[in-house]
Amino acid sequence: MSIRCIVESAFFIAWNFLEKGGELGPPDVSANIILDAIEAQLKTGERRPLRLANRAIDAYRDHLALNPLSAARKARLG
Repeated sequence: MSIRCIVESAFFIAWNFLEKGGELGPPDVSANIILDAIEAQLKTGERRPLRLANRAIDAYRDHLALNPLSAARKARLG
């Protein structure tokens, strides 16, 4: 599986999971957080899409917990 396919698959899994749970904020910010987390893990050698997605979900949730302003913005945007 190519790196592109791995990233696409991991991103799709993480995005859909967070979307179904109603956890996504603004799409551009959310996408950047998820992709940054996936990229960081790829640099460590991780190539399993499900593992990448799970860690991206954790990173996204950690970001919201550490940035309450982002969570407040998300609540206002609905």
